[in-house]
Amino acid sequence: MVDSRGDRHAGPGGPPGPDALLPGLGEEQLGSLDKIGRAWGRVSAPPEVWRNALPVDPNLGEFPSPTEIRTARSGRVLPIPPLGGSPGERLDVAEPPRGRAGRARRWARRAALGEALRSSALVTERMRKLTALPVLSADALSSVAYGPEAMVAVLVLAGSAGLAYTFPVAGAILFLMLAVGLSYRQTIRAYPHGGGSYIVASDNLGQVPGLLAAAGLMTDYILTVAVSIASGVAAITSALPSLAPDTVLIGVAVIVVLLVGNLRGIRQAGALFAAPTYAFIAAMLLLVAFGLADAAGRGFEPRPAPPSSATESLGLLLIMRAFSSGATAMTGIEAISNAVPAFRPVEWRNARTTLTWMVGLLMAMFAGIILLIHLTGVVTSAHETVLSQLAHLTFGSGWLYVFVQAASAGVLLLAANTAYNDFPRVLSLLARDAYAPRVFMRLGDRLAYSNGILLLSLAATLVFVAFGGQTAALIPLYAVGVFLAFTLSQAGMVVHWWRLRDRHWRKSLVFNAVGALLSAVVFLTAGVSKFFSGAWVAIIAVGLFLLVTLRIRRHYEMASSALHLLPHTADLPTHTAEEASLAQQQRILAGEKRRTVAVGGETEELPQEIDLLSVVAVATLDLASMRALAYAASSLQPVLAVHISVTEEEAQRFRGYWTRWGDHLPLEIVVSPYRATVVPLVHYVEALHRQHPELTLTVILPEVVARHRRHQFLHSRTASRLRRALRPLPKVVVTTVPFHL
Repeated sequence: MVDSRGDRHAGPGGPPGPDALLPGLGEEQLGSLDKIGRAWGRVSAPPEVWRNALPVDPNLGEFPSPTEIRTARSGRVLPIPPLGGSPGERLDVAEPPRGRAGRARRWARRAALGEALRSSALVTERMRKLTALPVLSADALSSVAYGPEAMVAVLVLAGSAGLAYTFPVAGAILFLMLAVGLSYRQTIRAYPHGGGSYIVASDNLGQVPGLLAAAGLMTDYILTVAVSIASGVAAITSALPSLAPDTVLIGVAVIVVLLVGNLRGIRQAGALFAAPTYAFIAAMLLLVAFGLADAAGRGFEPRPAPPSSATESLGLLLIMRAFSSGATAMTGIEAISNAVPAFRPVEWRNARTTLTWMVGLLMAMFAGIILLIHLTGVVTSAHETVLSQLAHLTFGSGWLYVFVQAASAGVLLLAANTAYNDFPRVLSLLARDAYAPRVFMRLGDRLAYSNGILLLSLAATLVFVAFGGQTAALIPLYAVGVFLAFTLSQAGMVVHWWRLRDRHWRKSLVFNAVGALLSAVVFLTAGVSKFFSGAWVAIIAVGLFLLVTLRIRRHYEMASSALHLLPHTADLPTHTAEEASLAQQQRILAGEKRRTVAVGGETEELPQEIDLLSVVAVATLDLASMRALAYAASSLQPVLAVHISVTEEEAQRFRGYWTRWGDHLPLEIVVSPYRATVVPLVHYVEALHRQHPELTLTVILPEVVARHRRHQFLHSRTASRLRRALRPLPKVVVTTVPFHL
């Protein structure tokens, strides 16, 4: 339902929990549920009659232990032991892998991603500060490898007169870093459950500003991957020019590595990608220290820059372009405020500490690189990065130069991991609020938002390939989205403090107001000065994002309205309670008599030879599910409702809804700790069939059918997946009850 904003298990502003795909019912819905339950009581047999009519025992014991179960995503189901069966038994509920190639693919997938994690392991997947710093700061810290170079590349267009403004422009950027860093510390204090730009702007400025902030973040994260990898490959080709023709191939290979690493989960990715970030920090500190020591030997006398002819006149516009280009060194500074729930307790305190360390390191390294550029007279070159030139002048071509280049390439290639942490998280929040397909709320086997990770990898690959992996071509697209998000987030915080007016609110408001003003200056400058250089692509992407998300929201609101429980439109059994009770009692006697004669295989020829049980799969109590239950009960056959819960809490919640409805039909809840839905249901149906092989099971599935095919992907495909998985089982009939929007 659209009214499920704010998952009750995630905390205010937090990301969706494992059970977010199973929405709760509001007071209006619960009132309708009461009325429908009373109507069922007037026309349906008493609950005890339905239970006595069951030809099977629905309670099949506990769900298999972690060592006994394997789950899979995307409908690919692995062998699991049947409930109630012996530990050695195995049941393939989907087509098993064929031949050596199929078995090799299955082995490779498990080797790459690891075994599935229980939902209860979500807490253990959180990061401590020493891991969070490299994982969430890699994007911001690594940007000193290209941010100063981007600034100098603009100033040098005005010759020596332009280079004279290096310190003033760099000083303005350092002030912006400090202001925005302090602003995001205030944001974490105000939103301790995670307050990225989308949450802050939505809560304080409204729907459209919130979506614009999200659009800026999403484009920024995609470009973060593309720019970081392009810069990393440039560092490699600066040291090994022979690899330059393979720039695109190397970059795509790195995206694949990032994809696999992040599908393994946050903690695994942190352990994998932490070392390159710390190596880069060490390399930059060594470079600055040795470079300053070398300059001290000559009395800090700057070396003259190579002669260059001015191609543009020095003016305010050029200085502002240099400012906005150099400000790309701030990209990723908001990542920690987006990922507060990923920290170990106390989450907000650890997040603020990590943010302080990140901003301090970022400012120190940026200032150090700018100072070295001034002292050495280095300018941009088409064949070698500025960082490589500085390392050559400081260390020569020895092992320390190799270390600096290797560390730079490593952190730049893996800095995109920051985007892999935040892009799926923001996308899951949009899906929670019905602005994106709900499939992006689903947690994968390793408790990561796998669908968001896949989408980010695909989008970043397309951008990287389209621009040939060239950093200079990608940079103009970069600053627009991130500073749009910065501006809206900080403006939202100004409104927040003005409304709240708690202790120190004036100081907090000033910090955020300064951050908003400076971010707006960078956004406008980048949008105007770089519009024809590529910024128009980012602006159009933001506009398209806004259009698509609003249309998705409109569709979900229409679907939610159509699926609301309405007592006067709910389909109910047409017989009276007395007729239903008598028919069920006759059904019990006839079923017991038939089961005394074994029927081999699927050889029934006459209607009276078929012994039926209807199993209704119920995900949530909406109008579609009620129609499926009414359809099953109207046949006067025994009916059993089955609900798959991904957590114990959600199971208790659904049991409460069922009881409030009146408990008119038998209900069995299966808890799936690995978040699978297809596997446990097929597993359960097979176990029921094993109790009575002569029994014909009719599995009834409610299915939402969108009016337009383009909207169908916004709804769950569980019904079609279940139909495919159940079809191979003997004596199982699959029926879908469509609900047309």
